[in-house]
Amino acid sequence: MNISYNWLKEYLDFDLSPQELAAALTSIGLETGSVEEIEPIKGGLHGLTIGHVLTCINHPDSDHLHVTTVDVGAEAPLQIVCGAPNIAQGQRVVVALAGTKLYADETAFTIKKTKIRGVESNGMICAEDEIGIGTDHEGIIVLPDNVAVGTPARDYYRIQTDYLLEVDITPNRIDAASHFGVARDLAAYLNQNGKPVTLRKPSVDAFRIEDPAPAVKVIVENTEACPRYSGVTINNVKIAESPEWLKNRLTLIGLRPINNVVDITNYVLHAFGQPLHAFDRKTITGDKVYVRTLPEGTSFTTLDEMERKLSDRDLMICNAQEGMCIGGVFGGLKSGVTESTTSVFLESAYFHPTWIRKTARRHGLNTDASFRFERGADPNNTIYILKYTALLIKEIAGGTICGELQDVYPNPIENPVITITYEKINKLIGKTIPATTVKNILHHLEITILKEDAHSLEVSVPTYRVDVLRDVDLIEDILRIYGYNRVETSEQVQSNLSYQTATDLSYKLQNLISEQLTSSGFNEILNNSLTASTYYAESSVFPDSRCVRLHNPQSNELNVMRQTLLFGGMESLAYNRNRKNPDLKLYEFGTVYAYNPAKEKETCPLDAICETYHLGIWLTGNKIHNNWNHPDEKSSVYELKAYVENILVRLGINLKKMVYSAFSDELFSSALSIQTFSGKVLGALGIVQKKCCKQFDIASDVYFAELDWDGLMKETKSLRVTYSDIPKFPAVKRDLALLIDKTVSFAEIEKIAYETDKKILKKVSLFDVYEEKNLPAGKKSYAVSFILQDEEKTLNDNQIDHLMNRIFTNLKQKTGAELR
Repeated sequence: MNISYNWLKEYLDFDLSPQELAAALTSIGLETGSVEEIEPIKGGLHGLTIGHVLTCINHPDSDHLHVTTVDVGAEAPLQIVCGAPNIAQGQRVVVALAGTKLYADETAFTIKKTKIRGVESNGMICAEDEIGIGTDHEGIIVLPDNVAVGTPARDYYRIQTDYLLEVDITPNRIDAASHFGVARDLAAYLNQNGKPVTLRKPSVDAFRIEDPAPAVKVIVENTEACPRYSGVTINNVKIAESPEWLKNRLTLIGLRPINNVVDITNYVLHAFGQPLHAFDRKTITGDKVYVRTLPEGTSFTTLDEMERKLSDRDLMICNAQEGMCIGGVFGGLKSGVTESTTSVFLESAYFHPTWIRKTARRHGLNTDASFRFERGADPNNTIYILKYTALLIKEIAGGTICGELQDVYPNPIENPVITITYEKINKLIGKTIPATTVKNILHHLEITILKEDAHSLEVSVPTYRVDVLRDVDLIEDILRIYGYNRVETSEQVQSNLSYQTATDLSYKLQNLISEQLTSSGFNEILNNSLTASTYYAESSVFPDSRCVRLHNPQSNELNVMRQTLLFGGMESLAYNRNRKNPDLKLYEFGTVYAYNPAKEKETCPLDAICETYHLGIWLTGNKIHNNWNHPDEKSSVYELKAYVENILVRLGINLKKMVYSAFSDELFSSALSIQTFSGKVLGALGIVQKKCCKQFDIASDVYFAELDWDGLMKETKSLRVTYSDIPKFPAVKRDLALLIDKTVSFAEIEKIAYETDKKILKKVSLFDVYEEKNLPAGKKSYAVSFILQDEEKTLNDNQIDHLMNRIFTNLKQKTGAELR
């Protein structure tokens, strides 16, 4: 939120510099990100002064130039050559002295001493457009004769430098989303820190009903969505351009001036944080405003000329026939103030935050009004704002305040009452704060003490502090104003015994694997758990019915919780590839979510939602690129499999106890499922389908693995670090050339071999694959190596042959393998 330094000073006198102000606001929780100096005129008229033309004669070598002498309040007059047709002796003019920077659009140029057709010129006499105060270039600026010579031009034109502070408002501090709100917080801070100040709030005592003629009436039919609705009618207004001061205020904070009435409502919004809406009275059919909902599917065209279908839960501000405005969110196309408007109805209301938030999300709208209403406006400030705005409209746009002021407030909202104890204050803050200091802070925060005793206080909190509802909220406010930095660190260390939980171990191993992947050239990514339901619309692997949906999504691109890490990573790959970074190795740890309606219980609906922590790994592009010592080499699924197996080994999982099963589906064109012998799936890896890659405009192959981290942690829970002596007896290697069906994978052969023997067989590896035309149709040849070793004795030929025969027999029975 943009806060003007000078605007802030209208409500509070303080002597802090802009940088000191930023530090003070940050210290009380209103973090200020930047301070920018703003000048209403480029260059700020620095170096320009008011001069008196003493003489003016024709240039000896020109038919349109003049040679003048100008008194600028210096020791001697300056000789200046001027080409303006209206230059004359005796005028008061604006002079740019030598060294002054002037700006033509965004281009700066410096005035220098020079010769113009042989005559020396020591400055420039300026026109309006040359110094940025107007657009006229017909002649030089001629000022009244009573202007003092030597007066700086910035003083004459009252050029005031301002500073724009970018204040980051946390969602709970909507009371500070205005200049007055920031000033109110700053006043509490300054008063507590020995700098007495008084907060100034503009008076509305001048407000009067000037015309008893009937005004627009208000009928609130939905008091749940609209607990309070106030309004006033103003006739005979004149719609015109806003005065300079108002346009400058709005422009400074990033708003575009529209017309005087609309600009006033925007000004008051940013001054006091209360959204307003001005209706053209002639569009209020029947002279009655109805606050109600309309039937589901009703069409309504908003100010942006977009036709929207309304929900029966959208609060509407209506006339007798139709809707005029989506209450608290966005105005209608027909009811706004235009140049032809002569009478306005001014709305100042309090809408229920939940209603506004849901409506804004439904229609994908985020306006200044909805931003404030959905976080909580002040229900007890609508009348003051209404009167203040009406007086501003009278002052700037003219008009007559007509009829009775409307205020529908059937169930007044009372100030929250909270009881706090000094003991809890001191315990939570970690320091004993004197009772007088606590009471002073509460007073400066406009929190009223109702009752007190030696141990506690009962206080009344203003309704604009929507974030202060509990004693801990109040204690946080006390600490905020007291000063976080004033709480000393104790010299006494307090500690307790703790033990490593499963979560601690998981986090430790996660860091270990992160370091391993990073050292292998991977980059870690972090994607949003919210994603688009369109990714799952036609999926059978991750069906749309198993998506955990958001009731009030911010957009259709973020309306469900992710079921897999795949799509977020694909978005990251596409983002990087579009920025000429095609060779990528990424990984992500994150939670995935699934909905199982069979587990849903009315008493505990969350039982139907399953959360699992996963590890995703992505490879694409080249493994090696532009290396003088090695030709380019593309990444492959085998490279991915190696990274996955290295992770399993690093976690202490025995690869011999893992089973790989080949599969393909709508996401993988070719993949392996990683399982335990008991059938528990720990993950999958493979080649992502071309169709999926095309969905993200990725032209190259993508290799993806997703591991169930929670499942891996359960596997590692029972693991113990053991050791054994280096075997004293030699290992034996035997090879088999197997003729098998093309559908048989090496993983199946490996599994069958280990099932045959778990003691002597140490390793099974594939060292050659042969698929040529001279083999029988549908067949391929695998050359498989077997490492045999007995740790207690040397193997003899009979034992070796016996085991190899058993292995081959099992392979033949289960896969139809033959020896070549």
